[in-house]
Amino acid sequence: MKHFLDTQDFSRSELMDLMLLIGLLKRADKQGALPKLLAGASLGMIFEEPSTRTRVSFEVAMTKLGGHALYLKPGEIHLGVRENIKDTSQVISRMVDAIEARTLKNQTLLDLAANATVPVINGLTDYNHPTQVVCDVFTMLEHKLPEKELSDLRVVFIGDATNVCASLLMMCTRMGMHFTHVAPARYQAPEAWQKIGRDNCAQSGGSLTITDDPLAAVRDADFLYTDLWWWVGQEDEIPERRAAFMPRYQVNAELFAAAPKHAKMMHCLPASRGVEATDEVLDHPRSIIYDQAENRLHAEKAILVKFIYPRLRKAPDELKQWHAGRIQSFLTGHGLDLP
Repeated sequence: MKHFLDTQDFSRSELMDLMLLIGLLKRADKQGALPKLLAGASLGMIFEEPSTRTRVSFEVAMTKLGGHALYLKPGEIHLGVRENIKDTSQVISRMVDAIEARTLKNQTLLDLAANATVPVINGLTDYNHPTQVVCDVFTMLEHKLPEKELSDLRVVFIGDATNVCASLLMMCTRMGMHFTHVAPARYQAPEAWQKIGRDNCAQSGGSLTITDDPLAAVRDADFLYTDLWWWVGQEDEIPERRAAFMPRYQVNAELFAAAPKHAKMMHCLPASRGVEATDEVLDHPRSIIYDQAENRLHAEKAILVKFIYPRLRKAPDELKQWHAGRIQSFLTGHGLDLP
């Protein structure tokens, strides 16, 4: 049984198949013809911190596919408090068909997956955010120049080495794309991530560049991408981080103008408008941030179908009728049938 914890767990071919599935489900949904592939299935959604896109996309995706999602937050379940993670994982696994988890620490997610008997889907940790970048690469495929292949695309991430940056670096290099991370030296992708990226490139033909020069980096970009400059637990570093990134690494009109005229602006959201990117760029006609956000829904549908659908019990009609008959006989015999 596979979990969806990291795009590095999957081959380029498997990830491309996932892209194709996203497209199929999105087109069906847009035409009101999405099949109820997950009828009767349940998804347990564990959130250790608030969420907009991840929670809404998973919950709506399950509903559209005919299933049901349960929102589980701290204080409502005993995750690591009064009950160890193993017991929580084992118990929830007996009641749902998959678990989606957004955890503050990656190890919490790994412990959940190690003890679960159903697929576990990574909804974001302090290390990575794979559902986001699957959506991002799908969005790039939708918005790339027609004459360009996936392997031609140049993605420039400007800003801190966030969990999204980590996943995007790994996903792009896995797919044979050309990824550049632009940041002050102190905030650049750590060597461990760079090694994964270089190893990916050796197999895929992609490239990885780490630089502190934003103007030079964006000159050939197809997509500019930025994210928050600080994350949970880094609030005390905000003044220092602002000083390090502002104004040189802010995606503003000047930096956006240095990119090719076809380059698109991306942000995983939520955005600190006027900080890592200005309103002028986030609301630019070539900004695709809301297409990204919508595509989280379609990406989650594909991930859920890929990991849940093959595991669902599909009883033949004869067996369903046999059980229905026995249950109805019991209800009738005990005066529980409808009047």
